[in-house]
Amino acid sequence: MSENGSGGRVRPALPGDPPRIGPYRILGRLGAGGMGIVHAGVGPEGTRVAVKVVHAEQAREPEFRARFKREVELSSRVTGPYLVPVLAADPHAETPWLATAYVPGLTLHQHLTGHGPLTGGSLYALAAATAQALAAVHAAGVVHRDVKPQNVILTSGGPRVLDFGIAHAADGTSVTRTGVMTGTPGWISPEQYRTGTTGPAGDMFAWGALLAYAATGRLPFGTGAPDVVAFRVMFGEPDLDGVPGPLRQVVEKALSKEPADRPPAAEAARKCADLLASQVTQVVGAGRVPPTAVDMVTAVWDVPAGDDPAWQPPPERGRSRKRLVGAVVLAAAVVGGLTGGVVALMPGGSGDDNRASPSAVSASPVAPAGSGQPSASAAEGGATGKEQQAASSDSVSAESWRQARAARGEEEHDVVRAILHDQGVTARDLSPIELIPEAVKFHESRREVYFSYRLTADEEGMAYAETEIARSMCLTLRDVVLRLHPSLPYRSYVMVKEGQGQDPQVTWQEDFVDDAQCRSAVEDGQDGAGPDWEPDENGLGEAMVPSSDGDEIRVADRAARRIIERSNEMRPTLGTDRVLGHEEIKVGFDPAESAMYVWSEYLMWNQGQVETWADMAAGEACRALVTQRQSAGDGWPYTRYAVAEVGASGYLMIRWGTATTQADCPA
Repeated sequence: MSENGSGGRVRPALPGDPPRIGPYRILGRLGAGGMGIVHAGVGPEGTRVAVKVVHAEQAREPEFRARFKREVELSSRVTGPYLVPVLAADPHAETPWLATAYVPGLTLHQHLTGHGPLTGGSLYALAAATAQALAAVHAAGVVHRDVKPQNVILTSGGPRVLDFGIAHAADGTSVTRTGVMTGTPGWISPEQYRTGTTGPAGDMFAWGALLAYAATGRLPFGTGAPDVVAFRVMFGEPDLDGVPGPLRQVVEKALSKEPADRPPAAEAARKCADLLASQVTQVVGAGRVPPTAVDMVTAVWDVPAGDDPAWQPPPERGRSRKRLVGAVVLAAAVVGGLTGGVVALMPGGSGDDNRASPSAVSASPVAPAGSGQPSASAAEGGATGKEQQAASSDSVSAESWRQARAARGEEEHDVVRAILHDQGVTARDLSPIELIPEAVKFHESRREVYFSYRLTADEEGMAYAETEIARSMCLTLRDVVLRLHPSLPYRSYVMVKEGQGQDPQVTWQEDFVDDAQCRSAVEDGQDGAGPDWEPDENGLGEAMVPSSDGDEIRVADRAARRIIERSNEMRPTLGTDRVLGHEEIKVGFDPAESAMYVWSEYLMWNQGQVETWADMAAGEACRALVTQRQSAGDGWPYTRYAVAEVGASGYLMIRWGTATTQADCPA
């Protein structure tokens, strides 16, 4: 669980989320992962905190409770200026929890995606600060075991390392369940791949990869299938082109194949502090270098602060919402007793927080009901069918876009900043998008937010890019308008494409209030997966949230039963010591990414065995999605699948892909 810092963006709470945990009032969610959920909380004095709550099924295990109690003890040992402190915890609560200070800012991964690699003094400051943080962790007898860009927050005052102490004590007391390999390919050390060994040297290997990634924007061992990345880590040489010379020598040592050849964190921190002092001298002049590493980091740190909007309490929930929560809890108890492994709930009521049936949400970017005629400008300009549906003469049009105004007041400017940030990230991933000045405008009487853009690609690339723009708009506006500024009157967004020498064209309109899962944008895409999609802990966490959609339940049940059946047929090959069932193998859905997740909680397979199982599970997941789409047509939104192994304090993504045809599915 590493969503402590996410730019301040609080996601809505889900049914069943507690209004209060310990002394903290819960405002929403910051993220979720294989271990549990990270809530946004506020203390009695208004202090913002990240409250990490473990999954209920894990909380019922005495072994896990003992491990979690150990985590609290480990975390309390560690202090330092570049670490996030633990503020409170209750390992004995019905559902154990741990609260850390909330750190506003982008993760290193988010920053590199939006702004590119770090350079100059900021890069050396990152190296010195993160090495110092790991030195403090290791000095307390703790191994981090999850050093990666998502666990480094770039604050206005320097970097902060998250989630120390959650995995392993250097004195041998493990917090993870025996037999599980946790981590993300590319951030796992050679010795962990070979023998499962973890230690301070493994943290230093990941630290070296982290610095290479920060300096170049590339993973030093590349991307691709997990087994391919693992082979490169164990036997290949890292790609360090672009890492500055003095720092490269430190990174090369940290990425040594043998643990004994890597520098301890304290030694790396001293070397990086010396390199940082040289950078500071260039900035402030000889004889004026600050005496401490902390002051040196501050002197050269030049990373733009991420948005940090104020956290506001959620709107009051109506009585129907409260009844829905009760229905969901009851249904969970019933289904849990009957089927166990399928993470889906039978429909138990209606309300605004049910996951919508795929057929219940419009799957096209159309104008409001009754306005299906194309506008004159769309018809004359040779607009696509999508544009003709959206641009209607009696509703939204290029003329209403011209009537819209720029932002007024701090709340509307928050909306503008959020949209431009998120669309900037989208534009970086999808080169056809070109952002333009004054892209965001407001039409208060129509309750519409307008976003204008240009595209520079062929029709196929444009179709996917427009889908991604629409999806980003929907998610951003639900987050900022509904969650942070509910007093704003807006409820729909309109996308306007501008072209050189062409009249503006309305390409998309959507009611982001009613489309709770932003599915219409996802369902309209030409290819459900799009380029370079990779599953992550947020998607896995969302898949663990029970669904009430009947189609999802049926598909998940069929897929889980088939995968369990084949897993047991493969027991001699996998070396499984017992018959597996729904307690070990589970299936769930992430609507936001149109993805189905399959995960195993059986932790006794070795690396080769778990990959053999994942190959089979990926094939079955792919075939289940293709079969359902052939039956339900475009009303079935799920086109992606992912297979993971989940342990008590982490996960490993093993296989993932796009379900297009049966022939493309893994054998």
